[in-house]
Formats: sequence, structure tokens, C-alpha cells
Amino acid sequence: MFVTKVTFGLLALLLVFSVRAEEMVMFLFHVHFVCGVLAYLTCSLVSQILQQADTLTFALSASRELDIIKRGLDSFSYSTCIRFFPRRSERDYISIESRSGCYSYVGRQGNSQTVSLARNGCLYHSTVQHELLHALGFNHEQTRNDRDNHIKVIWENIRDDMKYNFDKINTLNQGTPYDYSSVMQYERYAFSKNGRPTMVPIPNNNAALGTSTEMSQNDIIRINKLYQCCE
Repeated sequence: MFVTKVTFGLLALLLVFSVRAEEMVMFLFHVHFVCGVLAYLTCSLVSQILQQADTLTFALSASRELDIIKRGLDSFSYSTCIRFFPRRSERDYISIESRSGCYSYVGRQGNSQTVSLARNGCLYHSTVQHELLHALGFNHEQTRNDRDNHIKVIWENIRDDMKYNFDKINTLNQGTPYDYSSVMQYERYAFSKNGRPTMVPIPNNNAALGTSTEMSQNDIIRINKLYQCCE
């Protein structure tokens, strides 16, 4: 339940199955944000949890899980100008729900906009930040238009039905370098069909890739630049 200032970006639907590192881009098309529009969020996770089983057990679970979500939401206010506030009657807002997987549109849609954080597999601090960054207009790091200078995609190791997840797009990088530590970077075995890496960093293929547990400094810089937080 929360407020953000919006600018420009892309729209895409991304779905994660069981493990937070696996996201699948369902479709991608361009849409413009409107400058200065406020987007709000409502969290429907509690009622969903309490309907599923023993009330006491799941009330305790709900408290812990909502703490993870709240920590992720609050983390943006510590180092950026993004603020999230409870929705009252605003038309445009983000609705955090426990659906099938972890997914979000990239950028502002208008009206109710779902960010799914499934109870099984999605409730990690980094995943909450990751999906909220999608909603704020940010794509995956490995889709950057300059990625071939920083990672090598090993196409023969990728599942055939998932190869489109490694296609480059025309990204706005906010003048920041490629960041292996970005919370938006996949890990090196994402969508592997044979247990071998699907991408490796270059020139140092031993560098850590996709292991971040929270937003990197470059993630923060990009938010502040996109949303003109210093103005």
C-alpha cells in the first residue's frame, strides 16, 4: 500500500516458478509512463493466508511473511526518493498478492497492478525488491543492450522454450555499468537444460553472478536517476 513517482519505461509480465531465480518473460511491449503520477499498493496476502488452514498457525506465518514484504517496501525509502503508502481510494495502485509464482509488469500499468509474491518460493528480501523494481520500470540485467561485453550467453545449455529470456532489449541504463551484483541479474544456471551454466561473466568467468541478497549500489543509483531523486 504505497506511493511512487513514475517516469518512463517498458511493460513486461514476468513469472517465476517455485524458485525465485527462475523468471519467465511472458510478453513484452512498450508503454510510456506519465510523469508525476502516484501509484499506490494494497496487500491482500493476509486474508489469503488465513483462509488456507489453521488460523493461529497462519496468523503467525502471515505476520512473519508480511514483515518480509514490509521490509522490502521500506528499503526503498532508505536510499531513494521512492515512498510507499497505504492505498485509500486511489485509482492507480499496486496490489501485492500471493498468486502462482513471483511476477510483475515492468512499469506503470494504471488501475490495479498485480505484483505476485507466492508464499512458496517468493518471500525473500531480494525477491521483493526485484519485483518492485520491475514495477518501477527496470528490466533484468542480462537483457541489457551492452550485455555481450560483460557476459557470454551459452545458448546450447538453455532450455529451448526459455531461450527468449536471454534476448537483448533496448534498455535505458542510466549511465551505469553492467552490474553482476544487481538484484536484477539472473544466476549463471538459470533455465539450464543440462546442469551447465547458461551464462558466464567475461573476461573473469569466476566472478559471482546473480547472487545478490539486496539491491546493489548501481540499482540504487539507477532508481535515483530515473526518478530524479536529487531534484
